Amino acid sequence: MSAAISLRGITWDHSRGYAPMVATAQRFAELHPGIRILWEKRSLQAFEAFPIEQLAPDFDLIVLDHPFVGHAARQGPLLPLEQHLPADYLRERAAQSVGASHASYAFAGSQWALAIDAAAPVAFWREDLLAELGRSPPATWEEAAALARFGLVEIPAAPINCLMNFYAVCLALGETPFAGPDRVVAAEIGAAALARLRELLDHCDPGCWSRNPIASHDLVAGAGNHRVAYCPFAYGYSNYARAGYAPRPLAFGEPPRLGAAPLRPTLGGTGLAVSALRPHRAEAVAYAQFVASGPVQRTIYAHAGGQPADRSAWQDEENNRLTRDYFRRTLPVLERAYLRPRYQGYVEFQEVGGPLVQAALRGSLADREALARLDALYRRTSGAAASPA
Repeated sequence: MSAAISLRGITWDHSRGYAPMVATAQRFAELHPGIRILWEKRSLQAFEAFPIEQLAPDFDLIVLDHPFVGHAARQGPLLPLEQHLPADYLRERAAQSVGASHASYAFAGSQWALAIDAAAPVAFWREDLLAELGRSPPATWEEAAALARFGLVEIPAAPINCLMNFYAVCLALGETPFAGPDRVVAAEIGAAALARLRELLDHCDPGCWSRNPIASHDLVAGAGNHRVAYCPFAYGYSNYARAGYAPRPLAFGEPPRLGAAPLRPTLGGTGLAVSALRPHRAEAVAYAQFVASGPVQRTIYAHAGGQPADRSAWQDEENNRLTRDYFRRTLPVLERAYLRPRYQGYVEFQEVGGPLVQAALRGSLADREALARLDALYRRTSGAAASPA
């Protein structure tokens, strides 16, 4: 006999994004026999770019990235969750958030999603290969550059990753991107950031320019890899530290310092939103509340290969045992991670700006021209921006 209520969800196509949703949906359905939740998945590229308003008519539950919330707030296809969830629950989620994960889905006075996944670029390496070289994971940018000159370093350098790393290096050089209305960063800071990134990327395999973080993890963790030992920053995946997930397990930790302070990478992760256009909104909200709750994040979600947004899950002894201390080693990075803009036009900025930064790093576009185009793009896309929450 079919369930009385069937909900559809859409998430991204990776073990970290899909398996935890299936596991939580199964348990929620066992606790609520009249509800069935079916999860579908889309590619990482589609996840990063597909308009929310095209998903909301068809899916009750949408896993999304926080830069979309400004657009969603203006377009109106998502439920403002503060109108449907207890205030005490939302305060608890804010207090237990890994870094700005929970806050990243708050915009224009509303909470548009619940943080369920937390990520930021962290370092990873093959302990066996570094041991063969008699080296330790680099602690500084200069040490990472020295390792890169021997062809031992991988960095995912697909356009969006180039842009995220550009933000982090600008921060390390002393300027917060998008701090003013007219420019992304000062030209001298932007040029210096591009130069520092080239110190590493010029020595990476040319295939890095098309690789995303998943592909970089797969490369370094592959059984056929006997040389590439270290990645200084890529959005981390705890799956690759878990026994049996990849041919060779990876170890994770702090990115190399650039200057005196630790690097502040750009926050990633995902949130779970509820469509305002579907009929069973109360049931969808109840499931979202279940998935984002501390006990579920710490157990069902994390044990299914998820990377929770709840701090207690990152501090949990069992989760760290399963991941060779992935969570404990990388939590400080996420706690200080930089929160991207979320104004309505930011997603377009990211889609166009990433290729500009990549072109400059590859030498096919002059730094000055790339930076000027970034500034013009920022002014254009932010012209009708809503004020941040």
